[in-house]
Amino acid sequence: QVQLVESGGGLVQPGGSLRLSCVASGSMFRSAAMAWYRQAPGAQREFVATISSISITNYADSVKGRFTISRDNAKKTVYLQMNSLKPEDTAVYYCNLRSGWYDYWGQGTPVTVSS
Repeated sequence: QVQLVESGGGLVQPGGSLRLSCVASGSMFRSAAMAWYRQAPGAQREFVATISSISITNYADSVKGRFTISRDNAKKTVYLQMNSLKPEDTAVYYCNLRSGWYDYWGQGTPVTVSS
């Protein structure tokens, strides 16, 4: 069983930065692909970024050049560094772990970008 716990969300002004963290329990982290998704109010959950077990990354076009995903296998933690935040980045951000048949989600951390 895997548990994912996100943190780091909050209120930030446009143009500001936040770093989200997601800590995983269990032994699957090192071999798993990790991802961040987000869900804005009234919208469907959408892909933000992913990092493979060998640290190959991919980003949604909307965040490319502004967000950076990284991982620390020793700490079983994946990060999302978010810079140049825009009001349209406002959403609940979810961490996802995927390995083989397994697919786990965290509870989400809210991010609000507003002046």
